[in-house]
Parts: sequence; structure tokens; C-alpha cells
Amino acid sequence: MGVSLVLLGTWPVVLAVLERRGRLPQHTYLDYSITNFLAALLVAFTFGQIGADTPETPNFLTQLTQDNWPSILFAMSGGIFNGLGTLATQYGWAFVGLSVTEVMASSLKVVIGTTLNYFLDGRINKAEILFPGVGCFLIAACLGSLVHSSNAADNQEKLSSAMVNHSNTNGDTENEELTKHLLEIEQPKDCEEQEPEVAPAAQAVEKLEAGTADFLVDLEGKRSIKVLGSNTFLGLGIVTFAGVSYSLFSPAFNLATNDQWHTLGEGVPHMVVYTAFFYFSLACFAIGIALNIWFLYHPMVGVPRSSLTAYLKDWKGRDLALVAGVVCGLGNAFQFMAGQAAGYAAADAVQALPLVSTVWGIVLFGEYRRSSRRTYTLLGSMLFMFVVAMVILMASSAHRRPL
Repeated sequence: MGVSLVLLGTWPVVLAVLERRGRLPQHTYLDYSITNFLAALLVAFTFGQIGADTPETPNFLTQLTQDNWPSILFAMSGGIFNGLGTLATQYGWAFVGLSVTEVMASSLKVVIGTTLNYFLDGRINKAEILFPGVGCFLIAACLGSLVHSSNAADNQEKLSSAMVNHSNTNGDTENEELTKHLLEIEQPKDCEEQEPEVAPAAQAVEKLEAGTADFLVDLEGKRSIKVLGSNTFLGLGIVTFAGVSYSLFSPAFNLATNDQWHTLGEGVPHMVVYTAFFYFSLACFAIGIALNIWFLYHPMVGVPRSSLTAYLKDWKGRDLALVAGVVCGLGNAFQFMAGQAAGYAAADAVQALPLVSTVWGIVLFGEYRRSSRRTYTLLGSMLFMFVVAMVILMASSAHRRPL
């Protein structure tokens, strides 16, 4: 679970970096989806083929020919939920920030998904330990929404102060020009009509101090998803949808591998975790490709419109997106392996991945720099609750008994 925690906490940073550099999220997700599925194939043809091929635990290739459609459908439904959650999260990072998005989505995933997994697993985890941990995640989710609101207010105050200072220093004419510039960068052009341009500020981005108004304006001008002045509830709504979607994929995968509802025919062995992961990733790949091809021509939240031709020509950042897909795929595989051994409720402890993402967000992106004391207090409280929740959740783990 430790390896999974690091991997699942790192790949979101890569996609967030690409969005901040101006790469369209549709392009990034299409690349990510390809290698994410290839990672599942790698796991299936390596780990899935290791060991004796017995009637009780068949290898990956053997199980592909068996009559286990109920398990296949459970695994694929889990992949669809995971794909929807990941897609929504990609937009949530821009509106809410990497740290808070991961905290809220993961907390909702644990609160709902872990409760379902506890009963599906035959209550193998210690309830007196498990559910206090779930409660800590719920508190962390509430604190995350407060962090977002407080940080949004801090950013608005920085921009307002900068506008006032700019007006007092340079007069109303330059103030109007600055306001016009802010409005223009919120109106994206068609991707195919948009020529790449390097703004002077982009060349001196390292000279801008993170957390300042100039930094926020410069970032808004470069990123592909424009967020300044957006409704606070839009970002929170996107993240809530992501969390609810995430909360359902682990129970679905649990049903696929353990058949607690006895949907398989007599004599049909349970689906091994590697086969289930293959079908899970196949569905995730299909939903990701289909939706993002649609979003190329019908984008959301003001993102520039693109096309398949523009996507194929866009090589800037493609290597990072492909690496992120592999990292996420391997992270999910290790999470499911841990869930099969110790119970999926305890394996949900990897949803403490925001601890990793927060470190990356603060170091790379300068999130919460120059924020108010109230924001820092809420952020510290949120992370503290996550540490407590992770420790409690892992302490509740137990070995799975044969069904």
C-alpha cells in the first residue's frame, strides 16, 4: 500500500503541471488513457501469468475464456466510475487546487466506498477502529471545502489590492488596460486558430514570487483552464462529483473479484485480481477516449475547442502525460493487490494520497503561498486529520478469510 500511495499521489501532479503550461486537458487525458491501459496489460501478462494455473486460481489467459460475465460487468462498471472520477478531478485541480481537490475527492471516496467495502468484505476489518478513521476523513473533507473558500477569498483580496495599487500608481488608463487584459485571457480561442505565443512574462516566470497577484495573473494567462473569477461552487461541485464517482469503483472491483452476491455459476472460479484489473482498465480506457474525443469538439467550462488533427500534432508535454498514465496504472494495480490480501476497506488507506500531492503542490506550484493565517490554520488542520485517518484506517486491516 505504501508504493501505491506514492504512485497515486504523484501522477496528478504531472497532469496539473501540463494544464498550467497551457496544454489542453482533452489532449493530456487521451495520452494518459493510452498508457494507463497499457500498464494494465503489462500487469495482466506478467503478474497474471505467475504461479500455477489451477481450477481455483486460473491464470489471466485461462480466465479470459471462462463464463464469468457478471464479474466482468462489475469490473468494467468500476472502470467507468473511476474514469468519470479522474476526468472530473482533472478540471477540479484547476478550479479548487491540487491539494484540496485530492483531499475532498479522496475523503468522499473513503467515506462512501470504505463503508460499502466493509460490509462486502464480511466485516473482516475492525469496526471500532475503521469507522473512527472514516469519520476523520469526513472531517477532512469539510475542512477542505473551507480551505478552498478561504484561499479563494485570499486570492481575490490580492487581486483587488493589486488593482488599487496599480490605479494609484499609474492612473486610470493603465488600470483599464489591466482590467481589459484580465477579461481577454478568460476568453479562449479555438485551438486550431490559436497560434502559440510566448509572452514576455512567461520568460520571467521564475522571477515572480508564488502567491502574489502578478503570479496569479501570469498563471491565468498561460493555463488552459481559466479560473479567475469563477464561481466557488462550480469547483466544489466538480470535485464532489469526482469523489462520489471514485467511491463506487472500489466496491465494484471488490464484487468482481470476490462474488459476494453469488452471481457466478456453479464451479466457476472467482475472477483473479489481475483479470479484473484488465477489464477495469479497459472500461476506464473506453470511457476516457470516448468522452475526450467528444470534448475536443464540445469542451467544458470554457476550454478551447480542438480536433483530432490538433491533438495528433500536439507533442508538447506528451511524454509527461504518457508517463502519468503508467504511474497511475501501476498505482491502481498495487492498491487492488493490497485490497485482495488485507481487505478493500483497509486498502482505501491509499486515499491518503493527498498528503503526497500536497507536498508536490506546495513545492512545485507554490499553493497557499502568501495566504492568510486562517487559510494556513485550516490547511494544517485538514492535513492533520488526514494523517490521523490514514493511521487509523491502516490499523483496522485484517487478512481476508476464504468465502
